[in-house]
Amino acid sequence: AMPQRPSDTLGKRSIYYDYDRFEIKDEYRGIVEAHAKHLRENPNAKMVIQGHADERGSREYNIALGQRRSESVKNMLLLLGVKESQVESVSLGEEKPVCTEAAEDCWWKNRRGDIGYPGEY
Repeated sequence: AMPQRPSDTLGKRSIYYDYDRFEIKDEYRGIVEAHAKHLRENPNAKMVIQGHADERGSREYNIALGQRRSESVKNMLLLLGVKESQVESVSLGEEKPVCTEAAEDCWWKNRRGDIGYPGEY
C-alpha cells in the first residue's frame, strides 16, 4: 500500500512541465526518485504515468506531447533501476485538464505527468 501522508514525497504524484517541453525539471527529480525507490523495493508494484498537455496546439500534437512527457518520467525511472515491466506510460493529451480557464496560471497545471498505482484510478 502506498503511504498517504501528504508530507511524504511519495504523496506527490504530479510532475509539471514548461510550455511545449517534456524535460523533467530539477525541482521534480526528488519525486521521481522517491517513486523509483518504492518500485525497486516492491518489485511486484506497478505504475501508470499519464502525460497531459494544455489546450494549445492540435489534439494530435498534444497526444504526442503528452506521450513524450509520460515517457520522460518512465525513462528516468528505468535509469534509476526500475524494471520496464513495472511502468506503463500513456498520454491523455488535452482531454483531462484539471483547470479550464484560458490563462497561463491555469495552463501550467495541465502540462503534467501524473503518477498512479493500480487501484487508485
